[in-house]
Amino acid sequence: MPAISVLMKPSSGMCNMTCDYCFYCDETAKREQESYGFMTEDTLKNVIRKTMLRAEGAISFAFQGGEPTLRGLEFFRKVVELEKKYNKSGLRVSNALQTNGTLLDDKWCQFLHDNHFLVGVSLDGTKATHDACRHMRTAGDHLPDPSFDRVCHGIELLERYQVDFNILTVVNRNVAAHIPEIYEFYKSRGWNYQQYIACLDPLGEPHGQSEHGITPEVYGKFLTDLFDLWYRDWKKGRQPYIRQFENYAGILLGYPPEACDQRGCCGIQYVVEADGGVYPCDFYMLDDYRLGNFNEDRLDAIDERRKEIGFLERSKQLDASCMQCKYGMLCRGGCQRHRDWDDEMGAYRNYFCKSYQMFFDACEGRLKEIAASLK
Repeated sequence: MPAISVLMKPSSGMCNMTCDYCFYCDETAKREQESYGFMTEDTLKNVIRKTMLRAEGAISFAFQGGEPTLRGLEFFRKVVELEKKYNKSGLRVSNALQTNGTLLDDKWCQFLHDNHFLVGVSLDGTKATHDACRHMRTAGDHLPDPSFDRVCHGIELLERYQVDFNILTVVNRNVAAHIPEIYEFYKSRGWNYQQYIACLDPLGEPHGQSEHGITPEVYGKFLTDLFDLWYRDWKKGRQPYIRQFENYAGILLGYPPEACDQRGCCGIQYVVEADGGVYPCDFYMLDDYRLGNFNEDRLDAIDERRKEIGFLERSKQLDASCMQCKYGMLCRGGCQRHRDWDDEMGAYRNYFCKSYQMFFDACEGRLKEIAASLK
């Protein structure tokens, strides 16, 4: 087995914040059991042992939630201890943590620095755009508290301890409308590693109907506006790293993209709930997609279940017009979660197809210019 990618939810869907558009709250509400509590050390051991003993060359562990730091620092010290114990074949081990940043303190940041964790901090732009949707959880009937200042304090601690981090921004309607201000704000703070992901509509429900969801026109304009800002700074030699644009330039040079939504089909992942239950993707952690449990099943059985439900194969069922599109090599159909099944075509089509056409119509030439400069 080649390199393995494992994503764990040590706190299940529990969080000290409440975000208006949270995709994982939507998923857990559609399961028979919403929360699986905190992951035990025995479950952690089984996940790490079974994956490390099968991986070849490299393995990556990522921790999300909910809010993974709720599980406590000692749990993550155990992570590092178990990785060292079961790394019998000299694997390259990488660790990543996706957090809202509000629980970070000096001890956390010292640990993250010393153990080379890459940290993703969820931040939705400026104080106005962030606090509009992302609130601290409060008891009773109290109004939700804003979270922006607490998140920024966590980022300041990461900077002080020289922890590698990036900013993850969810593109909802409000963020999309204010991307020039957001881009300049990030620039003023020196936050040069950025990811932007489109706000997910509730699973199984029509696209574009939710309060915070975005239409293809809005997303296409957002991508183009952001690229214009980024390209302007690229011409000056001081652009931030924006993963989506960097990956497009890499595709033009023949490199495989790191982001799964830019590969054209789903990859093999092990996404693990707190009870050890494993799923094929963070966006599909529903009962029907459960592949097994690391406390009970071997990797072979988990992989066989993935084949039985046809998860990877489904992501290759793109409609003919998508495959024949002049931008198909770059776009590759986008994320499966954004696709809709068409009975007449017998295939999937991406809801944001028009978005990508708008973007590539406006930016393909400049992407090729950037790629050529990197040869």
